[in-house]
Amino acid sequence: MWPRTYLILALLPYLRTMKKNAWLVSLLLFQCSTEIHHATDFTKENLFSGNIEGPAFDKEGNLYVVNFERDGTIGKVNSSGEVSLFLTLPDSSIANSIQFDSNGNMFLADFIGHNVLHVDMETKEVSMFVHHNDFNQPNDLCINKKDQLFASDPNWKEGTGKIWRIDPDQKVTLLTEFMGTTNGIELSPDEKILYVNESVQRKIWAFDVDEHGDISNKRLFAQFKDHGFDGMKCDKEGNLYVTRYGKGTVVVMSPAGEIINEITLNGKNCSNLVFGGKEGKTVFVTLQDRKGMEKFENGIAGRNW
Repeated sequence: MWPRTYLILALLPYLRTMKKNAWLVSLLLFQCSTEIHHATDFTKENLFSGNIEGPAFDKEGNLYVVNFERDGTIGKVNSSGEVSLFLTLPDSSIANSIQFDSNGNMFLADFIGHNVLHVDMETKEVSMFVHHNDFNQPNDLCINKKDQLFASDPNWKEGTGKIWRIDPDQKVTLLTEFMGTTNGIELSPDEKILYVNESVQRKIWAFDVDEHGDISNKRLFAQFKDHGFDGMKCDKEGNLYVTRYGKGTVVVMSPAGEIINEITLNGKNCSNLVFGGKEGKTVFVTLQDRKGMEKFENGIAGRNW
């Protein structure tokens, strides 16, 4: 009998030709990659505030995470998990998400100031990129190859939310306002699908994305009965990794919405995640109850690798 990995790899070319087997291909890829995912500590506990969030890597492989030591800061994490203060935000702003564009500029979702902020990485100067009076509190960001930002914008008090697109020329477009408490937001590898979750309603929605960055064809991708959602990321195969806030797991879903894996963390209140490491196959997770980060090895690299 062949070893399981070789058997799976032999079958994949045939399965890939059948669209209905897309979820099975994703499952088999997991089986022939890392067999068991063990989360381990990456940083020490209690280095960040209880609002640790928004991990993101720059082009040089430096990791940045919001709210180091206290709210309103950005921490820089080295490969050994040691953290230093990168900058402190002005005007009592508190960031919740970090993204980098193709030119290396840092963008922050500032939920206190109702802004998206821009950071010059050389001077560390922080400026307002966009402000809109109809923003609730920009929460999470994702970005495409055209440097268009997509922002989730929940109203926690009302249990509603919006989705915005912010273009490189600072034009702000409301994509939809008919949502629950929008939180995690992510694009598929081909950037033709936008995933958005609703933390309170425990639903994940999928939208088609056209060449202009407009969305359509809203459809339910997945729904859970318990615990919350927070940040999400896709791997190169299109599988969606979702932090289950309160449960302390990262659930992995195929492009068809099937659960194909679930990684148990040491902490419970996982708020976001990012792919990194030498080959983009290490997943780094922020934990708000532990006020630090954990990591686990993965068999498939993140979508941007």
